[in-house]
Amino acid sequence: MTRDLLYRDALNEALHEAMDEDATVFCIGVGIAERGGSYKVTDGLLAKYGPKRVIDTPIAEPSVVGTGVGAAITGMRPVVEILFVDFSLLVMDQLVNQAAKLRLMTGGQGAVPLVLRTQGGVGDGVAAQHSQSLEALFYHIPGLKLVMPSTPHDAKGLLRAAIEDDGPVIFIEHKLLYMTEGPVPEQDYTIELGTADTKRSGRDCTLIAWSNMIPRALEAADILVGEGLEVEIIDPRTLVPLDHATILESVRRTEHVVIVQEAVRRGGIASDIASVIQAEAFDYLDAPIEIVAGLDTPIPYARSLEQACIPQVEDIVAAVKKAVYA
Repeated sequence: MTRDLLYRDALNEALHEAMDEDATVFCIGVGIAERGGSYKVTDGLLAKYGPKRVIDTPIAEPSVVGTGVGAAITGMRPVVEILFVDFSLLVMDQLVNQAAKLRLMTGGQGAVPLVLRTQGGVGDGVAAQHSQSLEALFYHIPGLKLVMPSTPHDAKGLLRAAIEDDGPVIFIEHKLLYMTEGPVPEQDYTIELGTADTKRSGRDCTLIAWSNMIPRALEAADILVGEGLEVEIIDPRTLVPLDHATILESVRRTEHVVIVQEAVRRGGIASDIASVIQAEAFDYLDAPIEIVAGLDTPIPYARSLEQACIPQVEDIVAAVKKAVYA
């Protein structure tokens, strides 16, 4: 049985279930307790679990994440919230030099079962310092896992899996997805990290996208089917680990590839996925891989300029046509 939930409510339900089942799970961050978080993902947790497990902090991100890393090393399972992914730049030492390396430096004896929840991407006119897509920074770091769900179903199942993982896991939610709605099973479930999902089947082109680019990819596919093109949409869901098998199987069938990311193209994840396809499925490609990505610029405040900086549905449609008809 399923019911429709908002993306934010699916995340909230995942946190309730995880905290019910495991007393070592706790939440910590700015404004997450009495306010329930700026996007209401932690709403109701304080009343149920109390201030020792739902901890409001000062605006001091390095100390907050440092506390989470230390707690995780000692056996707790913290879920740390950083309000904007932009602010994660303040905690790179804790994540990159400490959390990501502990397992290796202890010969596999140590673990850091920490989840860092944050939100990123463009939307709401919050300007250059609150609109970045910084996932490529984490993608580059050995020892970090990276999750970017696009639907309420995936958000809940992947958050449950991330909390159970021995981590550390970076869990990036898009600010424009919180109020989107979709079916979520009533029973408990998890989604294994590293498993992609085929959001739509097709024969003519493989379209790889994630996070808020999935709704736009689906809209583009609806337009293209009216023109006789069937697009297969692959959502990696977790970028680290990346499900190579699902991506390559689709590419070998369709022989055309478009990769869409909201982040700027330079040094981006789309380019790395393209390199994997080139190395493993080059002989199957019938045309060059097309990449649709954000412009190489800070995000402006003005809504019209904001939208001009990131891929739109018409850009995706054009890229698919170029790939198929090349």
